[in-house]
Amino acid sequence: MKKANLSNCAGCTLPVLERVCISAKGKASKGCPTVGKKDLVGVARKHYKKPAVGEFARQASIQEAECYAGRGKKPYIMHPTKPRLLEICEFAQKMRYKRLGLIFCAGLRKEAAMVNNILKNHGFEIVSVICKAGAVPKEEIGVQENQKINIGEDESMCNPILQALVANDAQTELNILLGLCVGHDSLFFKYAKAPTTVLAVKDRVTGHNPLAAVYSAGSYYAWASKP
Repeated sequence: MKKANLSNCAGCTLPVLERVCISAKGKASKGCPTVGKKDLVGVARKHYKKPAVGEFARQASIQEAECYAGRGKKPYIMHPTKPRLLEICEFAQKMRYKRLGLIFCAGLRKEAAMVNNILKNHGFEIVSVICKAGAVPKEEIGVQENQKINIGEDESMCNPILQALVANDAQTELNILLGLCVGHDSLFFKYAKAPTTVLAVKDRVTGHNPLAAVYSAGSYYAWASKP
């Protein structure tokens, strides 16, 4: 595993408007990939030259800008106006997608039903797949009885690979993840053929708002910020 010249954008101490990635006259700090990984910058730019990739990136950039109001005013003060669910709908429409995959956790089944209806109201055909699809017992992957959530009960494993295969079989054009567990989401990304975006992630403690723990890392969640 490489150790030298590792990218360290999160550790950059330069003011954001003085960074070379933001301003052509900006500076670079140690671990800056913009100046230290020019070969990879070139490889990435070549990928954007591919028509399908370039169009996807172009529409994503347009969608990003359209989420702010009053962009023509100077001086400009950022004024966001659209929730993520609406962003997803608008982006999918820009890409002319018709069939979307809704990949969700059983714990968010009520939310999934509401999202399903909203997406349909925007004119999309929805392929929805719950995490427990397949009814595969956890014992099949080596989970012991004391490692279950409900000890002593039958318990189906979360099956993100099947979720991906069902979405692939239906030829979804964009998949939307809603509340998959850590690790299960990673397997879905690995096996899904269509591009995937995330509407919400699983965080059982914070009402699925994981940044709450980050914002409280110096106080109420200090116990979780260090091993």
